[in-house]
This record gives sequence, C-alpha cells and structure tokens, in this order.
Amino acid sequence: MKHLARKRFGQNFLIDQAVVGQIIAAIAPVSGDLVVEIGPGLGALTEPLLAALGPGALHVIELDRDLARRLRETRWDPGSSSKEGKAPPLFVHEADALTFDFSRLAAPGQRLRLVGNLPYNISSPLLFHLRQFADLVRDQHFMLQREVVERMVAAPGNSAYGRLSVMLQVCYAMETLFEVPPEAFDPAPKVYSAVVRMTPLGLRAPRIQDANGFAHLVRQAFSQRRKMLRNTLAPYELVLPMRDYGLDPSARAETIAPERYVDYANALAQLAPEVTAEPSTSD
Repeated sequence: MKHLARKRFGQNFLIDQAVVGQIIAAIAPVSGDLVVEIGPGLGALTEPLLAALGPGALHVIELDRDLARRLRETRWDPGSSSKEGKAPPLFVHEADALTFDFSRLAAPGQRLRLVGNLPYNISSPLLFHLRQFADLVRDQHFMLQREVVERMVAAPGNSAYGRLSVMLQVCYAMETLFEVPPEAFDPAPKVYSAVVRMTPLGLRAPRIQDANGFAHLVRQAFSQRRKMLRNTLAPYELVLPMRDYGLDPSARAETIAPERYVDYANALAQLAPEVTAEPSTSD
C-alpha cells in the first residue's frame, strides 16, 4: 500500500536514484561504520546503507509509526535473528529525533555517523539538539532546505550569516556538497534542497566556559539584526567593554566572527556571570 506523505511530519520522500547515489558516495559508508539515519521514510537511503554496512551497523530513527512498522516488517525480524544468533539487519527506533538520546547508540571505540533527509519544519531545532552529542560523532551528512544550509555555512558579513551560523560553526566544520531540485522528491517541495557535510571540530573547537551564557549572548546579539551591538548588547557593555574582546560596539552582529563571541562570552562567564544567567532555548 502506498504511504501518503504526512504534512505534520514534514514528509517529502526522496525518489531520484541519481541523487541517492550522490549522497551515498558522499557518505562513503564501509563495513565497520556505525550509522544512524534520521527519518528514513520509505528507505531510499536505508537500502544502499544496509548494502554497504552489513547487519547490526545501522540504526534508524522514525517518528511515523506506520513507516517504522513498515521498516520492521520488511527489514527486521528480531525473533528469527535472535533464534539464529545473528544481529538484525537494522535497529528501528520509533522515536522523535528532537528528544532522542543519541548517546545510547554510541559504542566503545566507535563514533556515530549521522545521515538523513531532515524534515524542513524541524531542521534548526534538530541541529541545535545534535550539538550536545558532537563529541560522539564522526560526521553528519544531511539534506536540508537550501536556505538553511546557506545560513549554516555563511561567513561573517554574508547576509545569510546569523545565529544558526555562529552556534554551529563553533562545533563543526561544514561544507555544502551539492544542491537537489524539488522534482527529486514526492511530493515535490516548493524549494531547493542541499546536502551538507558537518564534521565536529573536536579539540579544534573553541572552549566555551558557559554554554547557556554563550547561547544567550549570541541570541541577544542577533535579536535585532539592523541595530548595532551597543544597542542589542547594552547590558553586557555596561559591565564589560566589548572593544577589549575584539567586538566593535558600532558593528552589527552579522559582521562578527564566531570566535569573538566565544571570547566575550568567556570573559563574561568569569567576571560577570549574572549578566548571561538567563537559560538558553533552541529556535
């Protein structure tokens, strides 16, 4: 029976096999990898991932219970696997990726490889959620709305550069791999998509002393993009001059490199922690 895409889940199923091949080539999965696919849908990426990885190395996270059941029925028979003493072809987790604890899947000596055609309607919150697991991840290959990818990789001074850019660039090295047209999906979205590679910076990542304080500072800086930092960050400037940490009070948030925000947030964490005490929230 044909599965009808559900709008509330943001479902657009990849159907172009040439694009599937491009994505799999970019991921380059091999036996021994531990891969987690977010939102497998009808299995366009799942099938070639299974072929490359072998049994027991692929986890899929699917919120739609009908699609999760379909995956279990077609690719996973835990009863027969346990009787034969073999690992199941894949592990199906019927769960919301926005709240899923990815640390559950990490194995000693192995880092996760995350892949997926992410629903447009939860892409930014999901990317923020995944940041907390960056130390457990080897790389991430995601297909997202092209506009979101442009924001992710944008450099300071670019009109697409914003809060998402800063918050992700302090954790990952990122590159846009290729674009995907609407007709590669069913139903076809109204926008282009793009595939991005995200590699955790690991030891190269700037050290952030207070994650909540840093997130609050960056959110506040971009709260009114057209205003100068002396206005958006006025409470901070009163207790700690921005110029001492590489921030020009007359500049706008979109011109400041991520490392400068980190330096200023760290100074605030040491000298005036009460200024950035407001808890952060994902957008």
